[in-house]
Amino acid sequence: MTLNLPARLERTADEHPDSPALVLGGERLTYAELQDQVQRLAGLMRQDGVKPGDRVALMVPNVLAYPVVFFAAQQLGAVVVPMNPLFKRREIEYYLQDSGASQLWAMTSPDAEEAAEAQGVRLYPLGADGVAPYLEQSPGPVSDISPRELDDDAVILYTSGTTGRPKGAQLTHRNIGTNADTTVETLIMLKQDETILGCLPLFHVFGLTCALMSCVTVGATLSLIPRFDPQQAVQTIEDQKVNLFVGVPTMYGAVLAAAKDRPEALASLRLAVSGGSSMPVELLRRFEAAFGCEILEGYGLSETSPVACFNHPGEAHQPGSIGRAVRGCELQLVTPDGAVVPEGDEETLGEVWIRGENVMKGYWGKPEATAQAITEDGWFRSGDIARRDARGNYYIVDRTKDMILRGGLNVYPREIEEVLYEHPAVAEAAVVGVPHPELGQEIAAHVVLAPGTEATEEELIEHVKSQVAPYKYPRTVTVRDGLPKTATGKILKRELAPKE
Repeated sequence: MTLNLPARLERTADEHPDSPALVLGGERLTYAELQDQVQRLAGLMRQDGVKPGDRVALMVPNVLAYPVVFFAAQQLGAVVVPMNPLFKRREIEYYLQDSGASQLWAMTSPDAEEAAEAQGVRLYPLGADGVAPYLEQSPGPVSDISPRELDDDAVILYTSGTTGRPKGAQLTHRNIGTNADTTVETLIMLKQDETILGCLPLFHVFGLTCALMSCVTVGATLSLIPRFDPQQAVQTIEDQKVNLFVGVPTMYGAVLAAAKDRPEALASLRLAVSGGSSMPVELLRRFEAAFGCEILEGYGLSETSPVACFNHPGEAHQPGSIGRAVRGCELQLVTPDGAVVPEGDEETLGEVWIRGENVMKGYWGKPEATAQAITEDGWFRSGDIARRDARGNYYIVDRTKDMILRGGLNVYPREIEEVLYEHPAVAEAAVVGVPHPELGQEIAAHVVLAPGTEATEEELIEHVKSQVAPYKYPRTVTVRDGLPKTATGKILKRELAPKE
């Protein structure tokens, strides 16, 4: 039977109270201790007015406070809105306003303070002592879990395509729970006495489902790293005898470089899982050869909780392939004219459509966007182009969306373009991704200046840098006389992107 998210923690705390749930350096929380902190923090949240269905924003890195706040909100039936702790004021304000969050739990920062005040949202700042001060203020623990159906929202995870501002994907308790079950039981075969390296950000669906919820589901340990650093990752793997490394390709390249002279540090690894962007085949081969650890590559999106397709363990897999559909999920390829690519057709490309228990309920407050993304019979249009071999393995070959994947993090050109347009000298702007050897893609901007104005590349970069998270601003800005356009005036971004 599938349980909702707080019930999973409750069950595991009952069955494995003394097992370590979370490790961060010298700090450690058992499942009993985690559950105790969750229930006490829920007491404070309830006292401060949190009710089932309320949205609670969480802007915290991978520290012990993150799971405590996350599950405390879930205990009360609230919906968590994860946010990148690197966000600046304008980004925070948008997320708070769009989600209608009533609380913001965030690491102490002027941006969070100003955004919360501007939106009338109560801020709970977190310092080095985490949730400890709030636990002291709690009127008492909340031991009962607010009734929530499996199809009720658990989180609202923001994502975006090529148009408009980020959209909140409504992921239900069923979406995340069944995807965690599938990850644990059919992909990574996670055991209760094993440890996962928690270097993926928990505000991202990959880290939330495949690391945190997978561990909570079986009572395994999550060894946290607040911000990815390859040397720290290698040391943590060695010190904590980590069994599973779940990361994005750029992390694998960095760890390979950091541990090349002491491969014995990674001797405890039995399996590695890669997602977020395509893993370069040569990197996969070098990592496996250096450390004797198999890498299984998969594919998914925020809207699919995330895992939709995966190279299954114990089966022969082709480097470069994302494998086949996971349990509880269907995939098909659809051509631009709406025809489904038949099985066995290895030549025809199509857009990946996904249907199953992992597909989101919809986009928060955006019924039209939901209708565009999900067909009446439940197929989610991914926007990614793929081919499929005779054995049913998929290969991503292109993206129909303009989204840039920089180091495994999504950057949405429209958002950056809007910031550029706010500069008084910018008349036109287009942002594209360009190949980068370590990050996969880097961000490049092309602008046309308004007549009679002047602006340097450095000035425009600083203008954007001051208003968005550090991974989002363009590293290059090219000032041009004009941008290539179609006959109707639409900017042709493909003419700006370098030919690979």
